[in-house]
Amino acid sequence: MPLATTRRTGLVDQVIDQIRDAVTRGEWPLGQRIPTEAALTAELGVGRNTVREAVRALAHTGILEVRQGDGTYVRATSEVSGAIRRLCGTELREVLQVRRTLEVEGARLAATARTAEDLATLRDLLERRDADQREGHLDDFVRIDAEFHLEVVRCGHNGLLFELYRGLMEAITASVASTSDDPERARDIKHDGLVDAIEARDAPRAAAEAAGFLDELLARTEDATD
Repeated sequence: MPLATTRRTGLVDQVIDQIRDAVTRGEWPLGQRIPTEAALTAELGVGRNTVREAVRALAHTGILEVRQGDGTYVRATSEVSGAIRRLCGTELREVLQVRRTLEVEGARLAATARTAEDLATLRDLLERRDADQREGHLDDFVRIDAEFHLEVVRCGHNGLLFELYRGLMEAITASVASTSDDPERARDIKHDGLVDAIEARDAPRAAAEAAGFLDELLARTEDATD
C-alpha cells in the first residue's frame, strides 16, 4: 500500500490523515494488523516519534487498537464507528447527563440572547442535519448534529459556558454517534421545536425542548443497561 511521503509541516496531522485514509479505503481491513512502526517510518519518510504520535491519536479515536507485544490493529473504519464502540453503558449515560446540564441552560440563554445571524446559522445547520439523516449519511449527520448543539450554546453568548461545552466536543460527538446507530430510533429525535422556541425568544420552552430529547436518550440508556 503506497503512502505519499509527507511534507515537513504538520507531520503528525499528515500521517494521521494518510493512515485514516488507508483504513477508510480498505487498504487495511477491519481487524487486520497495520505495518510496523519501522515500516511506516521508512515508507512515510518521518521519524518514529511522529508515527508513534499519529498511531496514538488514532487509537484514542477508536480507529486503531494498540496491543502491547502484538502490534496495532484496525478497530474501526471511522471516528464515528470508533465512538460507537467505545462509548456505551454507564459512560454514555454520564456524558448525556452532563450534556443535559449544559445544553438546557445553553438553550435558555440562546432564546434570550440570539441574533438574527445566529438564528440563520441554526436553521442552516438544522436543515443540513435533517438532510444527512434522511439520506443515511451517518458520519455527516453525527458531525453536523454535534455542531448544531455547539451552535445553540454559542447563541447564548456566554463565553465561559461555550468554552466548557466546546472542551467536551469529543465526548459529545461520541454520544451523538452512540445514540444514532439505529436509524429508525434516531429519526424520532427532532430539533425543530428547539429552534422555533429560540426564534420566539421563549426561554422556558427552549429549555424544555433541550431537556426533552436528552431525557429520552437517557431513558433509552437506562433501559439498555437494566
